[in-house]
Parts: sequence; structure tokens; C-alpha cells
Amino acid sequence: MVYLKPLLKLENLSPGMFFFCFTFNGERPAAMTPMDYKYSLLTAAPSDDYGQGPVLLLHTDASPGGLFGVLEVRRGDVAAWHRSALGFLNRLKVCSFMCFLTVTFLVTASYMLLADRKGLLLTPPPYRFGSPVSPASPASPVSPVSPASPASPVSPASPAALDFNLSASRDLAHVRLVVKSIVARVAFQSSRRLPERKALVSSEPHMFSVIPRKFLPGLKNPCWYEEYTGNITSDPYGNNKYEFSKRFRTLLKFLRNSFREHLFHWDGKLYRTRCLPYFYIIGQPKCGTTDLYDRLKMHPDVRFGISKEPHWWTRKRFGIVRLKDGVHDRFPVEDYLDLFDLSAFQIQDQLSANASRARDLPYPERHIIIGEASASTMWDNKAWTYYSDNSTTEEPPYLNQDFIHALQPDARLIVIFRDPVERLYSDYLYFGGTNKSAEDFHEKVSESLQLFDGCVAMTTIRSCVYNSTLNNGMPIRMPVGLYVVFLLDWLTIFHRDQLLVLRLEDHALNRKYTMKRVFDFLHLGPLTEQQEAEITQSPASNTRKEANRNLGPMLASTRDLLQDFYKPFNQKLAQVLHNNSFLWDGP
Repeated sequence: MVYLKPLLKLENLSPGMFFFCFTFNGERPAAMTPMDYKYSLLTAAPSDDYGQGPVLLLHTDASPGGLFGVLEVRRGDVAAWHRSALGFLNRLKVCSFMCFLTVTFLVTASYMLLADRKGLLLTPPPYRFGSPVSPASPASPVSPVSPASPASPVSPASPAALDFNLSASRDLAHVRLVVKSIVARVAFQSSRRLPERKALVSSEPHMFSVIPRKFLPGLKNPCWYEEYTGNITSDPYGNNKYEFSKRFRTLLKFLRNSFREHLFHWDGKLYRTRCLPYFYIIGQPKCGTTDLYDRLKMHPDVRFGISKEPHWWTRKRFGIVRLKDGVHDRFPVEDYLDLFDLSAFQIQDQLSANASRARDLPYPERHIIIGEASASTMWDNKAWTYYSDNSTTEEPPYLNQDFIHALQPDARLIVIFRDPVERLYSDYLYFGGTNKSAEDFHEKVSESLQLFDGCVAMTTIRSCVYNSTLNNGMPIRMPVGLYVVFLLDWLTIFHRDQLLVLRLEDHALNRKYTMKRVFDFLHLGPLTEQQEAEITQSPASNTRKEANRNLGPMLASTRDLLQDFYKPFNQKLAQVLHNNSFLWDGP
């Protein structure tokens, strides 16, 4: 005879969560007549005495008891058997319940980790993957995915299968069709809707309350006098949220010691000199911005802030230090201005010196200017999804350049580009972590192309470029190389003569020529031959590390895919700049 013992009370169970224990007594129980048992509905209250209560049985036939029933059996003297089995049943009950919880946790965790890897926990994806293109029929056209019918994602090959899958002609043909699908949808908007100043002020009221609309006359750099209301004996940089290295802490110590002597009295109040950068090196990453920054620092008229890349316009003002860490307290604009205090002190000292000179001396002999070199300023607008009330299916309502222009309409902007194929590989080698290889890069390129194709099938190229979810989900920063999309947006608000666009390839071949272009663009004073030689002949900065050089070039098939992908964007860039060297199709 098989006995069924309930492990949990029925009222504590949800549908589908029933645990039964099948046991054998070893002896045949006393004979029972048909009247010794009866059916009752599941809603009947079960006995709290699990030693003497009824044995539960699922009943699934069409009897009047319904789908679920309780078989109530009248027992003889089976208490002794129950006591001997009670310890075993309790242990089995606990083990079964713990196993259920463990399996549930593992399944839930697997879904969460998968979603987090793609960045989907931050914002809902405003796109679907494109339908897999069958490599067996390369001649068939690729049709956009219908919004009403979700398409299944294309799963990239695992790293262990790279040599056999991604490099195989069948899979390569598939990715080539994905590239053709993207290129067929490439279109460029002629303009965008510019936000009004009052909308910008409303979104950043504190920033606009700190920075005035007009700056001090007679200065080349944008500076102003700000009333100082803090305690004169306290540390003026004690609450600054920027993390400074040991070298920068030395500068902060100097700033603290000289801060009070640079305060001046006027009309019974204390004032300090504040300055914004005169020019910005706005991009792009892995295109030589560090080398350009290091050479510009050597010019006697140029100063930079304490930090080379404050990333304030793109990240810190929203409280984002690293995207993976989420949003923290915002960095106020005062923290950003603190970075330029050393230069502000020097400009203030220069003003005082010139004020004491005779009228017949030139005023001033040198105009100090301040620069800032965050290579994210041109392209990184990911933070807009954190502060905008709009849906992530739309494009950013405001861009970095909108705020810079509203505060500094005369700002000078320097951009340096590089062949986007080489830029992407260099970016991968620099940020790719461990286990880098040409094969792994090929896999990440293939995955990113398929993600991008899924997005452009649903919306515009520009929307995909600014899509935070898509960018966070890509294993490599492929959209950063779509230079013309960003440049067109900057040109909607800044004049063309306010942007100097360089190529890294030209800079590497002739630094003297490119640096002269930069100095002329910034209207810097003349240099001696020795100063010019020191600036132009110093070794290149931030070059590729030896370990990364040993990995060799990317695969030829990877290069072909990326060249086809970037080609229409390079063509538009060359058209906008009236310079065919930005096609990057020559030797």
C-alpha cells in the first residue's frame, strides 16, 4: 500500500507547488471497507495534527469531487509508524523546499545578469533586433522589421567557436548582409530643432545663475568676478567632488595657500576671479587628443585645468562618474570652475601687473587662455536618459553643445579624427580588458553590427547613435566613429569657423604643420624657434602599449566589414568638410 504524506499545509501552497512523499509501510494495513473512506473538496479545512490527520491525494478524474480532491482515510493504529518516519519526513521537507528556492534564485539571477550585460536594466530598449538574414539566400532583399511583430535576436557565436563559425564564409556572408542592410538605410537630417534658451535655463537653473552672460572686458579668456560668501578661514576646495591624484593634490595645496591672497575687496564685499575655458578639445577618443593636449600645454600662453578630462559637460554634472555605477550626487558647476582656479589666479596676476604699467606699454603683452580636453564632449550624451522626462524612444532634447553655446557663444572647438576603422580597433585594445585578440574583436564587431541593424530597422540613424540602451549594450564603441552625425549637430549651433577639424594621420606625419594650424586657430602669440622645436619634436603621447602591439592587426574580414559600414558616413564627412582626405580610402 502506498501512503501519500503532505509536506506543506494546503492553505500555504500556490497552484503547482505540491510536494508528496511516497512511502511503504512494509506490511499490508488492515482491510478497509468502501465506507471507510470518503471524498471531500479541497476547500475542507485540513487537520493541524499531521500525525493523525488525513492523507492527501490529488484526484483528477471526472468524479463529483472536482479536479482536486482529498482522500480521507480512516486509519487503524499507525501512530507508531508515523513517529518513526517523522524525522525523515521533516528533513525531506526542508531539503525539498530549499532546492525549490535555490533553483528559483539561479533562474532569476541568470535573467538579471543577462539583462545587465546588455544594459537593459537601466532603460527599456527602444528597438528590436533585426530578423536574421539567411546566408543561404544572399540575393534576397532585407526588409525592415515590423513593429507589430517582434523579431528573434541573432545570437553571436561563442568565443570558443570563433575559428569555425565567425570566420566561416556562411557566417561572414550573413554579417555582410547586415552591413548592407544598415547602409541601405543611411540618411542624414539637414537640421535639428534647437532648444530655446529659457528651456536650457529651466533644466540647469543653478549653472546659469553662477555663470554670467558677459565676461570681463580686455581679456581674451572668458572670466568674471564672483562674490565670495564662504568662510575665509575654511578650505575652499574641501567639498569638491573631483578625485585628485597625488600630483594634483600638491596643486590643491598651493591653491589653498594662495586662495586668500587672491581675494580682493570691493564695495565692502569679497570677490574671487572665475574663468571658463577659452577652447575645448572635444573629441574624438583614441584619435590623438592626449598628444595634442600635451603639446598645447607647452605653449607659454596656454593653460589647462587641474584635470585633463573633467568630463563635466557629459557626465559629472549629472552625477555620473562611471556609467556602470549609476547616478550619484551631481557635481555643481563650482566644482568644475575650481579646476581652473590656478589659471584664473595667473590671469588675475597678469591683470594687476598690466594695470600698474605705463600707458605706452602694450596691454597685455601676453593673453593667457585656458583649455579643456575631455574627449567625450563631442559625442557622449548618454546621460540625457537620466534627467529627461521624455521616452527613451526619442532623441535627446538637449545636447552638450547647447549649454556650451548658451554660456559661451564664442567658444573655440578643436576636433581630431582618425580612420574610424583604426580608431575602433585602438579603442578595443585600450578598453577591451583581458583576453583580447583579433578573433574576439571580430566577434564583438559582428555582434555590434547586428545590434545597430536592429535599431536602424525601427528608427533613424541619428536616434540610434544617441540611443543610450543601444550604446550600453554594444561590446565595443562603434557609433563613436560615426563622426559626421555628431559634427552636423555641432554645426547647427556653432559657426563653421569656430571648429578646427584635424586628422590624426596628418598630425603623425607633420606635427609642425598641424600645431601651426592649432596656434593660428587659437590666435596665439609667436614662438621662438627653440619653443617651436620643443613642442613639435617631443615624442608622441599615449601610444599603443607593447602588449597590444604584439596582438597584431585586425582580421582582414573584420576590416572589410567595418570599411563598408563606415564608408557612407565618411563620404558625408568629406562632403561637409570639403576635404576628400576624410574618406580614408587612400594609402
